[in-house]
Amino acid sequence: MKQVCLLLMLLILAISGRAQTDAITTSKGILEIHPVYHGSFWMNWNNVNIAVDPYGGAERYKEMGKANLVLITDIHGDHLDSSTLVKLDLVNTVLVAPKAVKERLIKFLPQDQKILELANGDSLEWNGIRVHAIPMYNLPDTAGSRHPKGRGNGYVLTMGGKRIYISGDTEDVPEMRNLKRIDIAFLCMNKPYTMDIQQAASAALAFQPAIVYPFHFRQPGGFSDVKEFARLVKESNTAIEVRLRSWY
Repeated sequence: MKQVCLLLMLLILAISGRAQTDAITTSKGILEIHPVYHGSFWMNWNNVNIAVDPYGGAERYKEMGKANLVLITDIHGDHLDSSTLVKLDLVNTVLVAPKAVKERLIKFLPQDQKILELANGDSLEWNGIRVHAIPMYNLPDTAGSRHPKGRGNGYVLTMGGKRIYISGDTEDVPEMRNLKRIDIAFLCMNKPYTMDIQQAASAALAFQPAIVYPFHFRQPGGFSDVKEFARLVKESNTAIEVRLRSWY
C-alpha cells in the first residue's frame, strides 16, 4: 500500500511538472518553456538549456539539468542571485550579462567562467541563437531611478525562426513598444518597480506579440492582477494569446 501511495504521489508530481511546461514548434525542433519563480524560467531548444535570471535556489532548476546558456538582466538580487548561481553546474556554461552584472559575477564565480558582456543595442551569436540586448529602465529615466537606462538588459532571442522577448525590469519604454515580429514575450508588471498592468497591456497591444506571459508580478502588498491584464489585452486584440502560468 505504501508503495502504491508513493507511486501515485510521484505521478502527481510528474503531471504537475509537465503542466508547467509549454511546447512551441520552431523551424528546428520544439522549444520548451518552463516557468520557475518570479522572473526566472528556463527553456530547452535544440538540446540547449537556457536559464533566465536563476533565482530562489538551485533546487528549482534541478529538472533542467546542466545549464548551457545563462542570461542575466540586472544587478538586483531577484535577477542576479549569487546563492543560486554558485550551486548550479556552470562548467563550460556561457553567461550573458550587461557590464554592471559582469562586474559582480567575477567576484564570486571561478576566474575561468565564460561571461560575455552585452550592452544595450548589441548582439551576439551562440550555437544558432542570436541574443540582442534591449534597454530596460524606469520612466522618467533619471540617475536616481531603480533601473536607470543602460545598466540592465532586456533580451530578444532568435532561434528556430522564433523571436522571444524577455523584458527584464522595465516600464513601457519606446524600445519595447517599437519591437517587431515578436512571437513570445515575457512581460514584468509590478509597480512601483516596473510597469503596472495597464502599462504592460498598452505595451503588448503596441508591439503585438503572438504569445505573452505575464511574469515578475509580485509587488508590495501582494500580486498584480494578471487576469485583469489578460482581459485588457484580449478586449482590444483577440489575436494575442495571454498565457497565465504559476510563478509563485
